[in-house]
Order: sequence, then structure tokens, then C-alpha cells
Amino acid sequence: MPAFSLEPEQTAWCAALRELAARQLRPLAEKGEPGRVNRPLVAALGEHGLIGRLFEAGALDLCLMRESLARECTEAETALALQGLGAHPVAAHGSPAQRARWLPEVTAGRAVAAFALSEPGAGSDAAALALTAAPDGAGWRLTGEKTWISNAPEADLVTVFARTTPGAGARGITAFLLPADRPGLTGAPLDMLSPHPVGSLFLDGVPVGPEDVLGEVDRGFRVAMGTLDRFRPSVGAFAVGMAQAALDAALAHTAARTAFGGPLSDLQAVSHQVAEMAVRTEAARLLVYAAAAAYDEGAPDVRRRAAMAKLLATETAQWVVDTAVQLHGARALLRGHLLEHLYREVRAPRIYEGASEVQRTIVARELYAAGPVPESAS
Repeated sequence: MPAFSLEPEQTAWCAALRELAARQLRPLAEKGEPGRVNRPLVAALGEHGLIGRLFEAGALDLCLMRESLARECTEAETALALQGLGAHPVAAHGSPAQRARWLPEVTAGRAVAAFALSEPGAGSDAAALALTAAPDGAGWRLTGEKTWISNAPEADLVTVFARTTPGAGARGITAFLLPADRPGLTGAPLDMLSPHPVGSLFLDGVPVGPEDVLGEVDRGFRVAMGTLDRFRPSVGAFAVGMAQAALDAALAHTAARTAFGGPLSDLQAVSHQVAEMAVRTEAARLLVYAAAAAYDEGAPDVRRRAAMAKLLATETAQWVVDTAVQLHGARALLRGHLLEHLYREVRAPRIYEGASEVQRTIVARELYAAGPVPESAS
């Protein structure tokens, strides 16, 4: 991909995705209930082959999918991404039996997946998780709580991370694949600002065996971090899609709205804001594409690039959406307005899958790990 410009077939595919989102997926999203899994929407994503493509596509294609869908229908984008996040550990680390049981159901949109890492006392510090896996014969019993889990408590399968070796930090965590009907597993929804479903999961002695392990015992932290590394650039793509939607709305509004004897776009204070929105959005887009390309190429600095992309794109999208609201005035705050919707949607990506502060920590750590630049070269 020369200089991160898209090939004609990629551009055409993105346009087709936006049309699909606007014509077929958005009507399904509008019929959904905020805070609940929209199963008809998930099924439609499966029918159009988009969920299956999640597990076949490279990181760049994943970013193009998420950006294109987000520009027209954030609900469709989020439903797609959550299927990927919840089931990627199965695709990447599952046994043949686990993959055969669940991946066809997930890709068809018949089964909803969830990724359960965060706990009340372990959010940004994921290695501090306390959900215990107590030995029980050849297996374990899981006890504890997971919270801020997307698609909980309605998911049909959950990737759960539990501590199998006390006091071992990140080295004592194991990933388990649980069906939702496992005895002792319950949950409750959380009333969140973001419209997609988020909830808590409660595990009271949930029985698991070796057949439920994803990957290897005590190496589940690698499963978690590998999944997050895979999806971080595409979280940035989601943010870029929302920023572009806000920019499109601002362009249309300021060109048509008259004030002080002419269109708002004639006012330098307005046009310069729109120009800044465009510059920042494009810069974020290019950094996301660069991070995705680095992931696909197996570059050694992919973790730093992914963190940089998520950080810049999510922070940029927040600013762009907020600026678009300001340019629209009070009308943008009306319930149901595109920008009112984006204003609620854009806040969460700065927190989930590693908050902005965590991304800065990753970038700094990776920079220092690479060694200081010799003074003669600075």
C-alpha cells in the first residue's frame, strides 16, 4: 500500500460497506433497544459475511470495515467489533473442538460473544485481576465478578480470564471459554451512556475443565494482550469513522446555514475550525492505517504503533465531534440528532481496550525499551 493510500478496489469496497450500512443495517439498528443486544442486526452482519471476514481479514481490512460502518451506522460497527473481540481468542487459541462448536455460530450471527477481562478492581491494570480459579479435580471452579463487559449479560459465549496461580501477576492468568448456560454464571446489565449493551458477570463456583481452556494454563494474559493488540488500531478506525461523520455534518450545515448576511462557511472563525477538523481527522486516519499495515507486516514496533493510533484517533474524534456540535448549536443536542448520538458514542473509546493514559504509558515504555537516541544523533 504505497504511502498508505487506498487501492481502487479498497475504495470501492469501503463505498459498498457504507451503502450497506445506510440502506440495510441502519434501519435494523434504529429498531433496537438501547442497552440490549440487537440480534437481528448481528444476524444481518453474519448474513452479509462481515463477521466471518473479521477472522480472515488483515488488520488494515479490519480498520476499513470499522471506519466505513461507523461513518454510517455506529451500532452496526460496534456489534461487528464486539463479535470479533469476544471470539478472536477462540479463533486464535481455541482447540479444534472449541472452534468447531462456536465459530460457525458466531460468524453466522446466531451466537453473541463477549470478552470478559475487566473487574471492579482490575480495569487499566489488567494483570491485577482477582477472579479465582480454584482447583477442583481435573479442573477448576471460577469465583468472582467481571464488570464493564460489552454484550453482558446477554452473550451466548464468554471469554473469561481468571487467576489460576495466586501471586504470579500476569503469569498466573488463564483464559477460559464459557457458554452462557454454565451453572453458577449469572449477570446484570449496567445503565451506561453508550447505547451498546454493557453489564456485569457474577461467577459463583462455575465449573470449568481442561477442555474449556483457551491456549495454555497460566498464559491467558498473552491471549488477552494479543487480542487487544489486534483490535487497538481498529478502535482508532471506529473513532475516525465517527470523526468523518461529524466532519461531513459540519460541512453540510455550515455551507447551508445563513447568519450575519451569508453562509456560516464565509466566516473565517467557522471555516478555519472545519479545516482543522479535516486535518486532524486525516492525520488520525493515516496513523491508524500505518499501525494496521505494521501489524499485517509483523513489524517489531506494532504495540507502540497500535497504542499511538488508538490514542490519537480517539482523542481526535472526541474533539472533532465536540467542535461539530458547537458549530451546529442547540439543534445538535436534540435527542435523535446525528451529533447527539455521536457525542454519546465517542466518549467510551477513550476508555475501553486501554484508556488514553494506558496508551501513553505503552508508547513511552516502548520508546525507552528501544534505547535512548545518542546525543550526537539528536
